Amino acid sequence: MQTIFEKAGSRPQSRTEHELRFLPGVLSFLLLCLSLSLLTHCGEARADGILLYSGGEPPRMLSEWGLFQQPLADLQPVNRVIPYDLNTMLFTDYASKFRTVWVPPGDQIQYRQSEAFDFPEHSIISKTFFYPETDLVLKDKDQAYKNQRRLLETRLLIKGPDGWTTLPYVWNEEQTEATLRVAGATIPLEFRHANGEIQPIQYQVPDRNQCTNCHMRQVDHESIPMPIGPKARHINRTYTYSDGTSANQIEYWKSQGILTGVPSDSSTIPRNAVWDDASSGSLDERARAYLDANCTHCHSPAGPARTSGLFLAPDVAKTAEWGVCKTPVAAGRGSGNLTYDIVPGNPDESILVYRMLSNDPGIMMPELGRTIVHREGVELMRAWIRSLPGECGN
Repeated sequence: MQTIFEKAGSRPQSRTEHELRFLPGVLSFLLLCLSLSLLTHCGEARADGILLYSGGEPPRMLSEWGLFQQPLADLQPVNRVIPYDLNTMLFTDYASKFRTVWVPPGDQIQYRQSEAFDFPEHSIISKTFFYPETDLVLKDKDQAYKNQRRLLETRLLIKGPDGWTTLPYVWNEEQTEATLRVAGATIPLEFRHANGEIQPIQYQVPDRNQCTNCHMRQVDHESIPMPIGPKARHINRTYTYSDGTSANQIEYWKSQGILTGVPSDSSTIPRNAVWDDASSGSLDERARAYLDANCTHCHSPAGPARTSGLFLAPDVAKTAEWGVCKTPVAAGRGSGNLTYDIVPGNPDESILVYRMLSNDPGIMMPELGRTIVHREGVELMRAWIRSLPGECGN
């Protein structure tokens, strides 16, 4: 009987010879995977060269996602990855941030007036944290970072078939690549304030669970992670793109075919003020925008701090709900022996300011995202509380 190792009229082939016959084909297939950039590990699909993640073991390296061109540290998005910014952003130890969004070809984001936009499956939101070189004391007087900035971390939010997944990637010292660090990381820095003062920072990259907890929302009695930044009021602003084009971000996303359901009357689209730009809104509007960006992801009816009864979105009308003369439900030592969250005219008697001034993990607010006090943010809150009318009863 003829075996798989034999041909009629020829000598028997060894197993090694037989396997070598298939080697060129295997190599050709592997080269095809690489050259066409269709697969990662020859089994994961891509669109626009970007990984379509559907769960399982995520890529270990940021570059494997395909979001940015090489060299990676330039943070130059590939085609159809769109950069964006927020009117007022979360304070993270004075770090700057670069954000991008991508949705698969043919899919669209659904506009929502108040809540986070509804993204299609396989969408990817990225946020890279960095410091301009001038804001840091370098370890060596001759040391310099590419593009005059120190890249710290890139956080990804990926929409899979079962919802959103959070992944933190930490940049190496060489600034050539970022590696997945599910347990987070601590990065020691020396920050230079505008007045020249040097302040040590133990910058904290959150672990994967902390990332997820900040993004949690209660939906139909179930806690699920959701985006925070991509809301109409946050991104309703002008952005200057790499080709020199300046456009309203919502209109630009619509023109690029990735956003649908946008109101025809743009004046009805909400817009937050820029917290440190007096020309963008009143003191009240800027203070409420700051609280929205830094606190509302927890302090909302669907957020993790919903049982506190303190709701800090800018459209909350009842003053008691956003803290005026409101006693805390259960602040413990976080109250600082003070009675009310906000005392009109008296920031020093307001729990809100007390917690913003603390770095104690059991007292500070926000609980995550910072290791030092945001001095300018505290001063904004002080000025706002001093401007509030009324008084609290005993």
